[in-house]
Amino acid sequence: MELSTNKQQLHGPIEPIEEKAVSPWLEAWRSFRKNKLAVIGTLIVLFFILIAIFAPLIAPEGINEQKYDKTLLAPSSEYWFGTDDFGRDIFSRVVYGARISLWVGFISVAGSIIVGCLLGILAGYYGKWVDTIISRFFDILLAFPSILLAIAIVAVLGPSLRNALIAIAVINIPNFGRLIRSRVLSVKQEEYILAARGVGMKNSRILFHHVLPNSIAPIIVQGTLAIATAIIEAAALGFLGLGAEAPNPEWGKMLADARTLLTQAPWTMFFPGLAIMLAVLGFNLMGDGLRDALDPRMKN
Repeated sequence: MELSTNKQQLHGPIEPIEEKAVSPWLEAWRSFRKNKLAVIGTLIVLFFILIAIFAPLIAPEGINEQKYDKTLLAPSSEYWFGTDDFGRDIFSRVVYGARISLWVGFISVAGSIIVGCLLGILAGYYGKWVDTIISRFFDILLAFPSILLAIAIVAVLGPSLRNALIAIAVINIPNFGRLIRSRVLSVKQEEYILAARGVGMKNSRILFHHVLPNSIAPIIVQGTLAIATAIIEAAALGFLGLGAEAPNPEWGKMLADARTLLTQAPWTMFFPGLAIMLAVLGFNLMGDGLRDALDPRMKN
């Protein structure tokens, strides 16, 4: 006892050590940084975003500048990716193609998120006949293969890049709707939601100030992965002649225009295909990293 008393006199009273609370988003960021593949994917995505933003400064020539005396030139120091059958610089067209593909990916997924989340929140929160109608709508959309449904929508609306964007947005609505619906079904049973109802808080305020913020993490993950899918779908529609129209340098359209030159000038297909592969790979790696960082079940 005397020894213990002496220690307290020398060092003062022993106070409990308080641990600082760590924000869940900060913890997720730390976990994300440790995932090397996710960081590589993020760098690839940022690379394509920067290319799209600064395309006028990066592209050495105009995307539709034709030089018939320089058709089908192989890659060289003058033309890094070679030229096509119209003498156009493939490097410049691939660079500008990043703008179109990323624009379609981001805008279509944003539209899918807005509509899908709105329908999913209504279905999960109100239930009953509202849930039945919205869920059957999702089931109808999911009953068709996505690319066939997109082709059907574009065939009805007419081939164009805008209509391809609409089609891609529509076919992705049920993915976000079902995801947010499942989250709402679990979140609305939490005590703070029941308490908000008990004090008379309006449903709209509960949905957008409590339910939606606590359901946003899986939407971020699904959205990142959906952008990769949207890029592929846009390229597929462009390859089939249902997306971007000539002379727009959309990657899928470039592949379609070069398919007859595969044996004669393979570089006309290789570089647009490589751009599609790298962009999709970047978003997939980043999406997987976000899933591992934001999903508590993936943490030790």
